[in-house]
Amino acid sequence: MTIYDLTVLNTKKQPVSLADYKGSVLLVVNTATGCGFTPQYEALENLYKKYKDKGLVVLDFPCNQFGQQAHGTEEEIVSFCQLKYNVSFPQFAKIEVNGENESPLFTYLKEQAPTEEYSGLKAKTTAAMLKTISKTYKKDSDIRWNFTKFLIDREGKVVGRFAPTTKPEDIETEILKYL
Repeated sequence: MTIYDLTVLNTKKQPVSLADYKGSVLLVVNTATGCGFTPQYEALENLYKKYKDKGLVVLDFPCNQFGQQAHGTEEEIVSFCQLKYNVSFPQFAKIEVNGENESPLFTYLKEQAPTEEYSGLKAKTTAAMLKTISKTYKKDSDIRWNFTKFLIDREGKVVGRFAPTTKPEDIETEILKYL
């Protein structure tokens, strides 16, 4: 099985095959519009605009599992992201990233990249805090919070997993390796 065998739902709840993105470098992110990390949308959009012509695609999957921070309908989330952050990258239906109802996409991503690295004291302190407040974080491979990022190369291989505390601009060098 590869990432290209999976299907997700767009914001209108219609199926989209991830095979549609074959040959692109993907940055898959679970997001929320009411989170302390929400301003990362701006940096994600900047990366997308800067590198989309070279093959980068950011895929946005809102998740309401962490503090109920992805409020509203898919349409409301899209509207918020477009108005506040000028988001133009593909956005999808809300999903769960942990637990019995987790998206097969995130099951796959976590199997391929079971943990992310937290570097620096602030990031490590935040990781410890997230572990205590996240009700869905049960095992090390689980998603700890909103804005966990997975980097997938052009062949569909997961080549990186980045913590919510890792700013999108801080993984630009890593993205460039695969463009």
